[in-house]
Amino acid sequence: MIVKNPKERSRFIRFAIVGAIGAVVDFGFFNLLVGFTPIAAIWASAASFTAAVVSNFVWNRYWTYPDSRSKPIAKQLTQFVIVSIFGLGIRVIMFALLEIPLIQLSAQFFPPDFFLSATTIGHNVTLALAILVVMFWNFLANRYWTYSDITT
Repeated sequence: MIVKNPKERSRFIRFAIVGAIGAVVDFGFFNLLVGFTPIAAIWASAASFTAAVVSNFVWNRYWTYPDSRSKPIAKQLTQFVIVSIFGLGIRVIMFALLEIPLIQLSAQFFPPDFFLSATTIGHNVTLALAILVVMFWNFLANRYWTYSDITT
């Protein structure tokens, strides 16, 4: 599909760029919440994910899939949010399972006087892994359900 079809390759590249923008929103929001509020990391992760979803929907609707306009925006947004909620479920489970082990692993590899704490490193590595897994889910589910009205 993506390898053989230049149009799909272009969509995937745009989707990846949008995902990178979403990751910046996600990481930025996450680190602001964890660094400057008493919100637990897992809840900060959920909030930052939500901010990234809004950013990603707007960019995907108007830039990645501009030819996907036969569906009303409300229906498309609903589908996008449903896909994202499933992605959030995958992400929260991954975060809950990997957070402590990756903080502990970071503590073994980085000295206590390193400019980033083992907790900060562990949280961000956990978040990066979760984002990577959820990105594949989101691309496939959105391409074939949310944006199913486009031609290849």
